[in-house]
Amino acid sequence: MPTYGVFSALGMVAALLMVLQTAKRLDLPKEKLWNLTILALLTALLASKLLMVATHLWLFRAHPFWVLGLTPRYNPWIPGASAAIGVAGGWLYLMAEGLPLRRTLDALAPAAALGLGLRAVGAFVAGAQFGTPTRMAWAVSYHSLQSALWYHTPLDRPLQPVQLYSAALCFVLFAALLAWLPRRTQQGEVAGVWLFIYGVGSFFLQFYRGDVSAMALFTPVQWVSLVMVVTGAALLWKHKPAAQAHTELSASA
Repeated sequence: MPTYGVFSALGMVAALLMVLQTAKRLDLPKEKLWNLTILALLTALLASKLLMVATHLWLFRAHPFWVLGLTPRYNPWIPGASAAIGVAGGWLYLMAEGLPLRRTLDALAPAAALGLGLRAVGAFVAGAQFGTPTRMAWAVSYHSLQSALWYHTPLDRPLQPVQLYSAALCFVLFAALLAWLPRRTQQGEVAGVWLFIYGVGSFFLQFYRGDVSAMALFTPVQWVSLVMVVTGAALLWKHKPAAQAHTELSASA
């Protein structure tokens, strides 16, 4: 079994279990949060495979198992597109079930940080999403022919362990979000912190990625990171509850 796939699966399981815990702490229906997370993950996974097949039909006909496996080297835009489709699926379920948006996002944020952190560890072990060449003392070199075949990882060259940078960011955020959860001053605050900080970190970590092609402006991941930053800032914007705003408006009148 490919290491990257195993850690990705572990990340999904850990995220699901964490959602159950945060849902309980925020007084949300655990079954609905579980269903929402499962729906979003499976929708994103299915979308990534369908997009891969659609863009590499000739390769799928020749090697269907390789294309549908957990370790193909995606086009740069496919992960972002599949994630967006997964988020859309989760959003539709959230709206259909009438779940409170901001509180639900607060429950999902720590789980997302934990799942992405485990996935980044898997990428480091497997050699996926490798970093740029460096002379730093903590550089890592890969020697596996499978890494070179599946991820085009340069062999026997010191590289930035950018995957570990990402994992460290995720795990620190995970611990901070769990500690912040009972101390938040408004709904959506925890999700806003995660989106803003992870978006900023992911944007700058892209400059240390060696597996992305040079773009005219930003990479697809950086564009997604900018959207995360803006969304996080919107969630962190201090707002008055509707009842309080109505009372103040009546008093001024």
